[in-house]
Amino acid sequence: MIRINLLPHREEKRKQKKSAFVALMALSAVLGVLVVLAVGGYNERRISIQEERNGVLKAAIVELDKKIVEIAALKQEIEALKARQQAVEDLQGDRNQPVYLLDELVRQTPQGVYLKSFKQDGQRVTVGGFAQSQERVAELLRNIAGNSPWLERPDLTEVRAVQLAQSKTGKKVVEFSLNLYIKRQREKDEALKPGQKPAAGATAAAPGSPVPATAAP
Repeated sequence: MIRINLLPHREEKRKQKKSAFVALMALSAVLGVLVVLAVGGYNERRISIQEERNGVLKAAIVELDKKIVEIAALKQEIEALKARQQAVEDLQGDRNQPVYLLDELVRQTPQGVYLKSFKQDGQRVTVGGFAQSQERVAELLRNIAGNSPWLERPDLTEVRAVQLAQSKTGKKVVEFSLNLYIKRQREKDEALKPGQKPAAGATAAAPGSPVPATAAP
């Protein structure tokens, strides 16, 4: 019977398997490193691209912020120009206010009322006078509040019974003082509804036209 010693062959097989295992492990490690490097490179490239996009967005935001500031400055300039234009228009319109004021006071003052003074301070006018009775004063207030296209917000500040110095009979009359406001042309136009015409007798007198006298008590 022939005996064959297989120990060297087995040992050789184990060495080959061990070498193959080591080679496989080394290959796996190399592949792992390559995969890690590839994924890292891909991520870095994506991050770089995103950073570039972020940079573009930031630059665009900065430009938009500048434009917003410029637009806000332009709006302020436009509002300032509108305010100056409105001031000039109001100034031009205010030149005729004394005529409108006198004309409206004559139109709205009822019989039995005598106006002795008035003082204008801007749009506010202080009027003083005499009336035959308090009913006449109330009628004047109603006329100014409801009938006048130019005058508004009458406010009676003082009313008292006095005796006229030149009266021989000693008859007493009512002395009154009131505040009212005169509208500007644009305010008067805004108060009229679309298509509405001024009330009869409410048209202001033209500059230089005669103003009728108010009846004395």
